[in-house]
Amino acid sequence: MDKWFENKFEKNELREYTRKQLKPNYFESVARKFSVTNWLILINTLVFILVMVLLPFFGEEKMMGLLALQANAFFSGSLWTVFTSMFMHGNFAHLLFNMISLFFIGNFVERIIGRKKFFWFYLISGILAGFFYVLLSYFFGISELGARIFVSPDTFAVGASGAIFALLGLLAVLTPKNRVYLIMGPLIAIIFQALIGQLFPSSRFLPLLDLLITVYFVVSVFAIFSFSSSFRKLALPLEMPFWVLPIIAIVPLVIIGLFVDLPIGNTAHLGGLLVGLVYASYLKEKYPNKTRHLSVMFSK
Repeated sequence: MDKWFENKFEKNELREYTRKQLKPNYFESVARKFSVTNWLILINTLVFILVMVLLPFFGEEKMMGLLALQANAFFSGSLWTVFTSMFMHGNFAHLLFNMISLFFIGNFVERIIGRKKFFWFYLISGILAGFFYVLLSYFFGISELGARIFVSPDTFAVGASGAIFALLGLLAVLTPKNRVYLIMGPLIAIIFQALIGQLFPSSRFLPLLDLLITVYFVVSVFAIFSFSSSFRKLALPLEMPFWVLPIIAIVPLVIIGLFVDLPIGNTAHLGGLLVGLVYASYLKEKYPNKTRHLSVMFSK
């Protein structure tokens, strides 16, 4: 009896499926050392570096046409761009601002809903945000006023902000009273940059202004983490509850966009936000006790 028991658990007696399950998975063990959020940040960064390296060989127009999201191109067959555009960024400041936001918001959401749910939620919400962008742009962006609100169907869009706004929408429902800071400085800088570019389109100082804005972006990001309160004020942080953040981050920019051409995809942000709100509502209905406890825990 004892011998039979031992033999059954000898390695050569185990079935192939069982041996595979017992065998340590090196890739999985390495992957789990980092959060899904941090892996996404790494992928976004590597894609940005790769695009910058390939840009001189292929040219900006070809790279944008291949990877960036454009309504006309999407409805002409470039369906993959709704995915690839999520991992592409226009410049270093754009990448830095999005990845800092993703680091803090993403890791928080990932701890709440878990790795697998977070991974699929991030990808699906980013894709749906992109689809929302091209849909509105294609059908409503053909007039001058429509292009200001919904973006011209000839305009390219890139970035992870659609998926990030979905994370904001989720937290706006699950932890509505949790306090958070919106860094106003970079947003004001973008508006100022767009306004100057529109008023003085042929000015030779525009490249210098672009450089200064980029430097200010970087300084603002580091300033917000500074222990010096005076240095932190340089980023113009504005404290607010989570439920207010998406409203402040979208509505004023839509209104300003009626008068100034802003390089911001508000419709993609809105699409991502709606996905986050819907998924959060589903979680509240399915897990009422857990989500209620979560809301109370982060309302103090």
